Amino acid sequence: MDGEYQDYYGPSSGDAAKLRDLEEKQRILKDRLILIGENLVELKEETSGKFLEIKKELQILKTNMERMISFIESFSSEMENFARKDDVEILSKQARMFQPLELIKRK
Repeated sequence: MDGEYQDYYGPSSGDAAKLRDLEEKQRILKDRLILIGENLVELKEETSGKFLEIKKELQILKTNMERMISFIESFSSEMENFARKDDVEILSKQARMFQPLELIKRK
């Protein structure tokens, strides 16, 4: 009959303590969930910022690469206009054989 008496007049002191413990655990879980949510938002913002930096750097690298390719292509097309080492050596030998200054001195 003692159990019926307690149910009729409300929870016993033991039940009230259990209820307080459950409420405290629920409050702690709620606080942790809020903290996790805040950390998630901060992490997302930080990651987005880093992503934008990487994207900018990638664009700069792409632009530099295009410039280098353009330079190499123009340099390659100009290479045909340059004399080869062998040609320069032949001309140098011919000039030494000719020696126009000695011809002037002899006359």
